[in-house]
Amino acid sequence: MDAEQIRCLIQAGLPDADVRVHGDDGVHFEALVVSAAFAGQRPLQRHRVVYAALGDLMGGAIHALALRTLTPEEAAGQAAD
Repeated sequence: MDAEQIRCLIQAGLPDADVRVHGDDGVHFEALVVSAAFAGQRPLQRHRVVYAALGDLMGGAIHALALRTLTPEEAAGQAAD
């Protein structure tokens, strides 16, 4: 499993999202997922949406995934900081 495969899986589950995934060891990854679909959702709900896109790979081929999930407005606010 590599970062690009994970990015594609998340993108398939959240087609409107901007997805960036990093990880060099093949089991530990970091992902930034920016999607309007996250509006009104708490962080746990957002993470569940991403985990659903990855299915059974979580806890298996993907040992660890650190997630940052933002709406476009939240991402724009962080870019301004």
